[in-house]
Amino acid sequence: MLLNFDNGDPYATGATPYAYRPSTEKETSPRIILTVKIEGITTTAFVDTGGILVISPEIAQELSLNPSDGISAQPLIWRNNKLQGVCHRVALTLIAEQGDSLTIEATAFVPQTPHKWQKDFPCILGMVNCLERLRFAVDPSNDTFYFGELIENQRADR
Repeated sequence: MLLNFDNGDPYATGATPYAYRPSTEKETSPRIILTVKIEGITTTAFVDTGGILVISPEIAQELSLNPSDGISAQPLIWRNNKLQGVCHRVALTLIAEQGDSLTIEATAFVPQTPHKWQKDFPCILGMVNCLERLRFAVDPSNDTFYFGELIENQRADR
């Protein structure tokens, strides 16, 4: 069942299960990990509400994202590494197992220092210029990530 406001308007129009586990074999802290599509390429990404959308260098290469086409960005400090990179606009799709999938335009940071990026590390779904563009909720009782279009005039107190 998808989520609705008290007045019956939809809060979430899609839902998908998530894995709650470390993102790699070397990690110990569990994360919310989703399967998503970035420009049509299916990959995994973990939710980081304190961060930005980061696309792994491998995905960027597969998408043929040329650094000269990107927008310059401040270096990103990640795991005591200073990552140089550029930003690109990409279509990010949250894949619904229930309801409708949702595609948003997001700004993604692409590290240009791949030697500092762990090969098996997933992409990162950050809040800034990504998750802030949709509604989402997490239900840890059934490991479900709910999402829906963010409509400015739709409020919970209506």
